[in-house]
Amino acid sequence: MRWTRSTIAAAAITLSIVLFFAVNMTSDVWFSSARIDLTENGLYTVSQGTRDTLQSIPEPVTLRFYFSEKVSVKYAGVRAYGSRIRDLLLRYESIADGKLKLEIVDPEPLTEQEDLAASQGVTGAPTPAGEKIYFGLVGTNMVSGREVIPFFLEDREAYLEYDITNLIFKLTREKKPKVGVVSNIPFDAGSGGMMAAMQGQSKPFMIYEQLRESFDVQFLEQEFDRIPADIDVVMIAHPKPLTPTTQYAIDQFVMRGGRALVFLDPWSEISQVGADPSGQPLQGSTQSSAASIEPLLKSWGVAVDPGNIIGVRDRAQRVQFSGDVVDYVAWVSFNAADMDRKDLVTAELTDINLGTVGAIKKREGATTELLPLIQTTNDTMQIPLTKITGNPNPDDLLRDFARSGEQFVVAARIRGPVKSAFPAGVPAQPLTDGQPVKGPIPAHIKETKAANIVLVADSDIFNDGFWVQPQELQGQRVAVPVADNAVFVLNTIENLTGTDALISLRSRGTSNRPFVVVNDMRRRAEQQFLRQEQLLQEKLTATQSKLAELEGRRRAQSRPGTAHPQELLTAEQEKEMENFRSELIDTRKALRDVQYKLRRDIDGFGNWLAAINILFIPLMIAGTALVMWVSGRRKKPAPASGGAQ
Repeated sequence: MRWTRSTIAAAAITLSIVLFFAVNMTSDVWFSSARIDLTENGLYTVSQGTRDTLQSIPEPVTLRFYFSEKVSVKYAGVRAYGSRIRDLLLRYESIADGKLKLEIVDPEPLTEQEDLAASQGVTGAPTPAGEKIYFGLVGTNMVSGREVIPFFLEDREAYLEYDITNLIFKLTREKKPKVGVVSNIPFDAGSGGMMAAMQGQSKPFMIYEQLRESFDVQFLEQEFDRIPADIDVVMIAHPKPLTPTTQYAIDQFVMRGGRALVFLDPWSEISQVGADPSGQPLQGSTQSSAASIEPLLKSWGVAVDPGNIIGVRDRAQRVQFSGDVVDYVAWVSFNAADMDRKDLVTAELTDINLGTVGAIKKREGATTELLPLIQTTNDTMQIPLTKITGNPNPDDLLRDFARSGEQFVVAARIRGPVKSAFPAGVPAQPLTDGQPVKGPIPAHIKETKAANIVLVADSDIFNDGFWVQPQELQGQRVAVPVADNAVFVLNTIENLTGTDALISLRSRGTSNRPFVVVNDMRRRAEQQFLRQEQLLQEKLTATQSKLAELEGRRRAQSRPGTAHPQELLTAEQEKEMENFRSELIDTRKALRDVQYKLRRDIDGFGNWLAAINILFIPLMIAGTALVMWVSGRRKKPAPASGGAQ
């Protein structure tokens, strides 16, 4: 058979088609879950924490992934997210080496699978066509444990691996660590306090809800003479001034090796969020807790300044004020550069939003070491409490800001030897009436060589408005974080209990991606022009007032029966009015110039980025193609000469 050019071409086309289908079929089988993760935080890479959790499963776990694949055909985003979750679960199954069984269920409408999904707690999201999309996960173990993710929200995609691994982790551990809470914050009632709870309208703080999911939370009230022996960590969060008996119980808990997480605040915003209809704080609320456990702080070798908060200009949160968005230096947004990157608790955190923070200082002669976890930049100022009570003016605080150049510690570990704050033993003060008698108090311990305490000079870390955007789905609240406030609290408690498996997962990312360069430009411009803008505004107001005064005099004298106004105003006054009008025009122009300068650099940066995207990148691609084409032509061999020499 003679191979002509047309035969060779037909064979090549046929082989290409066969090869195309072969490659696609092979890649679908072998590479369906392959990914190249180019995200900054490695959001699409299975972390070591997940591998450790899956490889240490003590007994088989079954995961049922309910996904309405046929119904979701019309919704490309949901379908793509469902494919990603399915691939991730298949990856989990392969890593678990037989200890994890995956079942993928498509609960079509009016089927037994749909009834099963609903009965196991998976939420069906209604579609415009009247059907429901089921998109959740149910995990069960060999005993009777069951954990559910009712619906996978795309807004929580950054936390996908953590949510699934946490579900498996809960099914494999024997029991939840127990956390004892001492607090004057209505965690379980939410911002409405007990009044909202009595009306059935309470919404617990989101951090408290997440604590209950991961730990066995037990309230210890605020007066007791001992901490139960089964408490693993005690969390003291903005308490009212505690009695000596209660402080002694906490002291002895630490002496016996107990771990403590403490939040003390010189001025607590969260204690005011549950104000009653008259605008007054809830009865019993405590504005300051900096000195509520002073004897314990002395024994731990630290102090929290009760008279000042720390303003941080280059980390100020943006707030709404008088119809504008301005920097409020009393509320601070810390980023990764402000946190200890070597400590497991804060190593991977990116943003923490706090309000009216205090400063932690080491006392002279302290036997403990103070290890900062979060600290300010040096663009700081100590602000007396009197300036931030009531309704502070953010612009006034920014204009009056005087940079101290000092860094302040906001959160820290306290470790090392500690002597009891009560060397004489249990205080003589008895508990109030109504407290049960539990038998003799355990023997007094005078000191410990290994105290482990984490202290935070703020309580507003728990305020939902600072860190989360709650979403409602079929009556259930789902947290969509914009900062790592909850991550910090959960990481710290988990670290103090000695179970660090989920810390690296929980810290992997939030939905908040700030424009760092733009924010820095805006802050520099505001620092430069805000005072100038205020002076021009004051001058404009004074000029308008003068003009209004002269115009009022003219109108009053131009009523019927009075002389003509030009006869009543002297030439000097007329000239003064003209000067004021001219000055008014000049001042308004100068004010517009200043306001333009506030936006000039940001607008210029935006135009520069637009030029890169619109012109530079396409030109770069075209230039690369041109270079490759020219290079290819140069390498092509010259045709052989057919002429005789």
